[in-house]
Amino acid sequence: MAHDKSSSRSPVRKGFLGSAKSGASDAWSMHVTSVALLPLAIGFVWVMLSLMHKDYAGVKAELGHPLPAIVLLLFILAGCWHMKLGMQSIIDDYIHAPHAKEWALVGNFCFSAAIALASVFAVVKLGLS
Repeated sequence: MAHDKSSSRSPVRKGFLGSAKSGASDAWSMHVTSVALLPLAIGFVWVMLSLMHKDYAGVKAELGHPLPAIVLLLFILAGCWHMKLGMQSIIDDYIHAPHAKEWALVGNFCFSAAIALASVFAVVKLGLS
């Protein structure tokens, strides 16, 4: 492939994607969760608006139905996974000390998992009680 003098791109830039190791799958997961969160956010707002003027018993009754509970659970899980991947990308880009990066990644995973588990527990407890 000859280099075109009128183009500002190098031959490598024209034909190759570079060194796509684990970052490519993380980027793909970020895009997938972004697309999934669009309709789930609309569903989440719909469920929240329907719960707004209900008392505790009404919220329990509403979340006892499968559709609102599933919408909330999917929104929570996709959102927490998206949050974990976004913070992981930031940690990978900006923390360069190896031990600090490892601890930051562990902390990121634990925080994301804790938020997801607490939220899922709350929805399931309300829905099943």
